[in-house]
Amino acid sequence: MPVRSLRFVRSCFSLIVAGSTALAVAQASAAEFPDRPVSIVVPFPAGGTPDILARVLGEAVGKRLGQPVVVDNRGGAGGNIGAQAVARAKPDGQTLLMCAFGCSVAPLIYKPAPYDIKKDFAPVAMLATVPSVLVVNPKVPAKSVGELLAYARANPGKLNSASSGVGTSAHLATELLRAQTGVDLTHVPYKGAGQVATDLLGGQVDMYFDNLPASLPSIKSGKLRALAVASEKRSPSVPDVPTFAEAGVPNFVITPWFGLLAPAGTPEPVLQRLNAAFNDALKDPAVAERMTQLGVVTAAGSRAALADFIAGETVKWKAIIEKRGIRAE
Repeated sequence: MPVRSLRFVRSCFSLIVAGSTALAVAQASAAEFPDRPVSIVVPFPAGGTPDILARVLGEAVGKRLGQPVVVDNRGGAGGNIGAQAVARAKPDGQTLLMCAFGCSVAPLIYKPAPYDIKKDFAPVAMLATVPSVLVVNPKVPAKSVGELLAYARANPGKLNSASSGVGTSAHLATELLRAQTGVDLTHVPYKGAGQVATDLLGGQVDMYFDNLPASLPSIKSGKLRALAVASEKRSPSVPDVPTFAEAGVPNFVITPWFGLLAPAGTPEPVLQRLNAAFNDALKDPAVAERMTQLGVVTAAGSRAALADFIAGETVKWKAIIEKRGIRAE
């Protein structure tokens, strides 16, 4: 056999051996995974919807993986500190990120971008969505979206619309409402949802696009007035509250969502095992009941489905971010 042909055969054989070795290592790591507690980094303070979901699911998933699942709250910089920590973590499936709405938005509003969600992370599992509801303090003289818009037009800039930070679902919902209706609202960003809740109940701010589970107790007690849900259909939790489309603002849908990401480079078998464990946990009757109590809509699915969803969210919000000139300091 000619020397060049022999070298080519040897080169191909080396590639095959290397590929087989890498596959064997990945399969072995999946078989051994997890060999210690799995950490879910929640890039927000304790007590919010992402934190609650991580704790409820973590307990159920830990039983399925045979190792505890612990929650690590790393708030700050709009969720970027926790996200960056996971992006830099060892890609072995032991460290996961509880990604929420702002995950896909942060690279669009921060310059330079804190991370590349497509290149720095691998999708694990979509977990849930929650309805977004527009709530107002009872002192606001509006009992419907129509009355709120009429008041805003008669009093430009007077209504304060709170958010838990630039780029959050509440902020972008405010910007979308301004863009679609032409009303002049004053955006008031806070450093966390807890501060918003305190000032909204106290009347320091007027309105807020909140995750329904968080505001549901205050709505039921009459401390806050719900004007509309930003979803395709009414929520069973507040069946008397109309959708924005029913209230006269069509195509106004905000989907606060929650999914899990792992560092890029995590072995595929590990990712698949994690996906299966979380999807199975979402079907657990006890977990399902707890989610219903929280007003959360579970959204089990494939890793590819989560990747497609995030891509769609990025495209959707990029347009409004560029139109409104939204930037985070």
